Amino acid sequence: MTAEWWKNSVVYQVYPQSFKDSNNDGIGDFQGIIEKLPYLAKLGIDVIWLNPIFDSPLIDNGYDIADYEKILPQYGTMEDFQELLAKAHQLDIRIILDLVVNHTSDLHKWFEASKKDRENQYADYYIWKDPKPDGSAPNNWGSTFGGPAWEYVESRDQYYLHCFAKEQPDLNWENETLRHEIYQMMRKWFDLGIDGFRMDVISLISKDPNYPEAPETLTYTKSYYAGASNGPRVHEFLQEMNREVLCHYDVMTVGETPNTNSTQAQLYTFPERKELNMLFHFDHMHLDYGKYGKFSDIRFKLSDLRSTLTEWQNKLARGWNSLYWSNHDQPRAVTRFGDDGEYREVSAKMLATLLHMMKGTPFIFQGEELGMKNVPFTDITDYQDIETKYFYQEMTEAGEKPEDIKKAVYLKSRDNARTPMPWNGEDNSGFSDAKPWIAYSPDNRVINVEAALADPDSTFYYYQKLIALRKDYPIIQLGEYQLINEEDSAVYSYLRTYQDETLLVICSFSREKVNVNVPQDLLEKEASLLLSNYTEAAAKPSATMPLRPYEAIVYHLR
Repeated sequence: MTAEWWKNSVVYQVYPQSFKDSNNDGIGDFQGIIEKLPYLAKLGIDVIWLNPIFDSPLIDNGYDIADYEKILPQYGTMEDFQELLAKAHQLDIRIILDLVVNHTSDLHKWFEASKKDRENQYADYYIWKDPKPDGSAPNNWGSTFGGPAWEYVESRDQYYLHCFAKEQPDLNWENETLRHEIYQMMRKWFDLGIDGFRMDVISLISKDPNYPEAPETLTYTKSYYAGASNGPRVHEFLQEMNREVLCHYDVMTVGETPNTNSTQAQLYTFPERKELNMLFHFDHMHLDYGKYGKFSDIRFKLSDLRSTLTEWQNKLARGWNSLYWSNHDQPRAVTRFGDDGEYREVSAKMLATLLHMMKGTPFIFQGEELGMKNVPFTDITDYQDIETKYFYQEMTEAGEKPEDIKKAVYLKSRDNARTPMPWNGEDNSGFSDAKPWIAYSPDNRVINVEAALADPDSTFYYYQKLIALRKDYPIIQLGEYQLINEEDSAVYSYLRTYQDETLLVICSFSREKVNVNVPQDLLEKEASLLLSNYTEAAAKPSATMPLRPYEAIVYHLR
């Protein structure tokens, strides 16, 4: 029985092509990450999650893998990766990789063989369907990046399924030989010494064999959910994967599970089911969706956020939660959930407090510890993201106002998270001496690592403190969660309880000063101030506490 080390870990997500460029080709690489390992060790994180590092044509920034066992040359060599692994391990930092096995690149050797004819050994590695009698696609599913989810191939007189770009054909998990090829590949990476996998869109690997038509109520770009999410054999496949591979290694697993609710999540995460350790859900990411899905200028409501996060804390009390505000697919948290103007740093610290005091494994996306905000690109050509380009075109063709389109793209483009990491305030941000693959944020002059490390009150050192507290106080890992003040319109407050200890966590989401009521029974306990995002804070809670804008306070009660 392994110690569940991942329960007391903090994960830092590195987007390799944007982290640090060591050879001045404008693209981040392994040697760049190696150079910055001391920075990550100083922050105190336990695990690095790397976005895909495998050979890829980069249609979808590496989520279209052409060879699972080859390194993307722009990132370096296998020797470079092994050096990164060894040097991270020397610093007691583990490394997990991105496992993308719902689909491959259309340049993968499996697909190149599969599309030739219906008879070869790879013919059934992907999902092929005959046209309808009129020659049209097998059903009405749309793909995430626009257009139908089916692509016709003349050599087979069939369509293949792609839930994402047409260059990302979906694998056929019904094929047992394919599954065991995937398991063998996973074993090779574990034998090399990696410490786990984040599993991309893993809830999509089992399809409804009937391939039903999607109802018109589903957004076209997600209409494949009708038969592709949480399919009939998904848990059987994951239990097989666990039995064949995962249970033989001391590793962590986190599944990305779009269109999965908290009840379904229990099936993936309850330990006795032997599937995954934890998963990424999207419920709090959908609170500000609008007519075009994520590309909207709608602001989340605190009541929605509070009820969503509380639901997941409660429902997965026996499973395990992953805790995140942002990643490579989401905009910057401080713009989305905080205030990226006057209260940028204080609201960034508040958001960090709320998340890191919860039960689960916190994930930090690179630059989040600096309070990075959305990038104010002025020209649509600065955006590189395939999804952003599709929605820009769709909204333009639908006749939306240019200023509304620009605002939606500014608020929600995935490129907000993908601009190069700002190591200093100079012209090239300390990332590269060459032109980077994507433009820098002009905010880097002010928001950068060098400035953060020079300021003892910076967001960086606040994150460092939060990570250290998780190690020092078992209650943060083990305590039960309980929401209080659930009707408060401006403040999210909750308790963590373990043995005879209680943590009182109070977080204001208001730009104004507001009061919060503290329950009487908590005031009778002995209290000490554990953490505050202002330099001075009340030493003890009071019945009616005044809170400053975006104030966060944590009290330790006995």
